[in-house]
Amino acid sequence: MSASRGSRRRKARRRADMPLLGGARPPIAALLALLLAVAGTTALVLGDRDRALVDEAVLTSQQHVAEDGALSLRASLDESVTDIQRAAAQFSGDRAGAPDALMDQLGRVYGKWRGTAVVDPGSGTLLAARGENIPLATVLGDKAGQPGTKSVKDSKDPQDPKAGDAGAGGTAPLGPQLVRLPSGETRMLVVAALRGERPRLLVASGTLNVPGISSGEDRSLLVVDSAGTVLASDGPSVARKAWAKSARKKAAAESTKTPEPGGHPGASGRLMGTGRGDTRMAVGYAAAGRAPGETSPAGGLGLSVVTSVEVTEDPSAVRTQAFGLVAAGVLLVLALIVGWVLLTTVQRPLLQLYLESRRLARGELDRPVRRFRGREPARVGAALESLRRQLLGGRPTRTGRARGGFGTRGSVIVCAVVLLAWAAPLLLLVNRAGGGVTVPQQLVEDQRRRTDTASDRVRKALNEGWADVASVAQVIGADDREASEAADRAVLDKTLREHGRYRAVYVVDGAGKVLAHAGAAPHHPAGKAAREDSVVQLNTSGKEPQIAAYAAVPGGKGRAVVGEYDPQFLVSMVTRPGLGQVWLIDKAHRIVAADRAHGFRAFTKLPSGHLDDLAVTAAKHPGKTSGTAVLHRGEGSSDIAAAAPFTGGGAVKDLGWQVVSSQPTSWLELPEYRAQRRTMLAGLLGVTAAVACLGWLHIIVIRPLRRLADQAEALAGGDRRTVLFPQHHDETGAVVRNLELIRQQLARPSGRT
Repeated sequence: MSASRGSRRRKARRRADMPLLGGARPPIAALLALLLAVAGTTALVLGDRDRALVDEAVLTSQQHVAEDGALSLRASLDESVTDIQRAAAQFSGDRAGAPDALMDQLGRVYGKWRGTAVVDPGSGTLLAARGENIPLATVLGDKAGQPGTKSVKDSKDPQDPKAGDAGAGGTAPLGPQLVRLPSGETRMLVVAALRGERPRLLVASGTLNVPGISSGEDRSLLVVDSAGTVLASDGPSVARKAWAKSARKKAAAESTKTPEPGGHPGASGRLMGTGRGDTRMAVGYAAAGRAPGETSPAGGLGLSVVTSVEVTEDPSAVRTQAFGLVAAGVLLVLALIVGWVLLTTVQRPLLQLYLESRRLARGELDRPVRRFRGREPARVGAALESLRRQLLGGRPTRTGRARGGFGTRGSVIVCAVVLLAWAAPLLLLVNRAGGGVTVPQQLVEDQRRRTDTASDRVRKALNEGWADVASVAQVIGADDREASEAADRAVLDKTLREHGRYRAVYVVDGAGKVLAHAGAAPHHPAGKAAREDSVVQLNTSGKEPQIAAYAAVPGGKGRAVVGEYDPQFLVSMVTRPGLGQVWLIDKAHRIVAADRAHGFRAFTKLPSGHLDDLAVTAAKHPGKTSGTAVLHRGEGSSDIAAAAPFTGGGAVKDLGWQVVSSQPTSWLELPEYRAQRRTMLAGLLGVTAAVACLGWLHIIVIRPLRRLADQAEALAGGDRRTVLFPQHHDETGAVVRNLELIRQQLARPSGRT
């Protein structure tokens, strides 16, 4: 009975002395747990991926198309509002003239308005008008003296600092608003105040058009308001279909949501509509909103763009489930083997070394130290046996360093090789998609449409920039006398502050001399007369492109206003998510700008010959859509490339520029590439688990164990002066503490306690 109690006490003392944290247990346990998790993840993510519905890549593409359209629509409306507000500011105060003269000047600079008018807000008197009749009842209420029209949205923008009362005697909201005409058409009215002795209102009416996306026979485009009402449409009629109503409601409901930082400035999404047979409608929608803190008059109108296209389903599937199950099963078997090897070669010998060293430190010298397998455990075990004999009165001896054969570090390396042999093929070789992946033709068409939209966006932005410069030229040349340099500089400074697209704005005379300028140093060629009214490219080499808009000053004797575009403005125009690499090139196919994600060197050539060939084809047939987008397959890779030259004329008609885009197919959300990426993910997780846990084991256990073997052999060889102290509270540290106790016993004169 007493012997049983003593045995239990000894076991309890051993458990109390054993370290609970650190050592070989945590890295081995973590390795087994992570390998089990990787095996489960591999079995789950490598399931069969079918095409029973619509490829995710097609739906994502429709969302990007809608985002491009919403961004283009908002930019166009914002520019229209800014034009009228700027014109009202320029022709107010001392520059205020006859209303008819103001109408004529607006018509010469901006030809996009269907109607313009100057009215007295107090009496409702129409002072001057051009173009179609404007529904002034929406602006002035019952003071307009004409039948009222129903307002679609009172769009007084609370974020617009220029919004407010029109002045004395009028309460018309300034800024943009939408009105519905009796004919069912929608007009955008922009109201701006003309400041002077007697307040007046400048009102402009424009058509609300769908954004500049080529619709074609298979694509429908809708512009809807916050109530889901269709304000403009293009393409096949889908407005009355059930899924179209659902998409409009969803777009309208999300149009007021706060957009995510760094994403589209407004809510956006995609959904799948109903269809017939094996066809479905892929739908994308996006709100023409504004990001937090962003100033956008049109962003408060609650408009959204809905796009839809009919696509044919592909019933084929990507079969990877069997592969995933086999790979997971193999990893489980390897995990068991690796765990067994580490337990038998690392953890168990460490625990046995701890027990043997503890026995000797307590003076239990009656039986020899057991023999160990493995180089480091065998070396420590031999040293302990030598120390046992010395405690019994023997002489110090040196033990053999090569005893035991294969070392613990070798065991860890073998385990790492085994696990990497499973993970490396998944990461680098297995389940590759290759260059023969089936790419839906719809993605090629969407790439062409989005590239067309980007080209149209850049063209309109450059033309709008020229219109701004022409408006400044009207102001500078408004007086009969020659404008003073100080007055010109004030106008130029104001223009530069209001527009982020320019890096410099200046005035040149007929001999090319700069009379006044604001911003960076002018790059107009010295001694050369100003160009005709146009946007021109000033250089074809150098560190950055120099693009300028020239507008002649009326009656200015050869004077012209020049606005040089900031290169970063061009970069922002061609940067769109999901379009791949985008370049803006000149007529010689030199790069003028590129998207922010990839950067560019000015005036270098396109990176691939097939892009050059595509640009040549697009330049020969600028009015055709065929031949401007191709699926190019190279050696082991493929991409969707598109080119879109400037079309539509305007001040940029002689530039000959194009927008070229290239989207690697491996970036698309196609099932084959998704399976490849998930296979690579499984391999990467396996590599990470093996390297992290085995590296942890090597640093915490293997290296201290090798150092322990050296210290034990030195102590057995007669070194009594070196104090031994543990670095970690683990099995190795416990053995070191026991060796220190043994050293202290051997260092005493009697050699024993």
